[in-house]
Amino acid sequence: MTIVIAGISGAIGAALAKRYLETCPAQAVIGLCRDPQRAPDDLRNHPGVRLLAWDAEDEKRLDKAELRTALDGSGPIVTVIYAAGLLHDDRLFPEKRLDDVAAVNMARAFAVNATGFALLIQTLLPWLRHREFKRVAAISAKVGSISDNGFGGWYAYRSSKAALNMLVRNLSIELPRRCKPIACVALHPGTTESTLSAPFSQSLSKLTVHKPLQTADNLIRVLGALDDSSNGRFFSWDGSELPW
Repeated sequence: MTIVIAGISGAIGAALAKRYLETCPAQAVIGLCRDPQRAPDDLRNHPGVRLLAWDAEDEKRLDKAELRTALDGSGPIVTVIYAAGLLHDDRLFPEKRLDDVAAVNMARAFAVNATGFALLIQTLLPWLRHREFKRVAAISAKVGSISDNGFGGWYAYRSSKAALNMLVRNLSIELPRRCKPIACVALHPGTTESTLSAPFSQSLSKLTVHKPLQTADNLIRVLGALDDSSNGRFFSWDGSELPW
């Protein structure tokens, strides 16, 4: 049995991998990230982890033959977690107003936060067609909820996460026809201490900020409780359901 984590070099992806290796040692972990050499040392050196180069902005980065070899050797996929995400970097920062919106930034946010998820599931589909229960989870964000948006701003991030949520809903309709039994869900991880949240430490001071391993524990608890009835839903880190 295999767990696939996209974005394994990030804070949440790495923490999820570590916890799964501790709690499910019989399941192999295939980790996808831009540069496997930047993954934490304990993951790079773990015999149960296979790291593959992958880039949500460039689907050709993933060597399909290498992926096939890894999956054929580790067994059917039982869990897929899309933990890749882009909020800011040296070229992009959350927009405060409409004047800040730039087409190139919108395109990059959609590529990483949404399109990459759909293309990855498309690639993994053959290994999801088995009779064991499967979990497909996209790490979304509460700010991607359309009905919960009362503040505005953050155009690229909010819009791309809303698009990710729609992809989850679409897949939750199609995947059961092709890969039943399965639950395809969106997950809000809560505010997590990471490079993604670092620039906003002052504004986050009034919020509960979790350590990455705490977030991983919370998300694994939610994932472990999923069943057929969970398919197509949006869950927060504490197990509560969020509005689309």
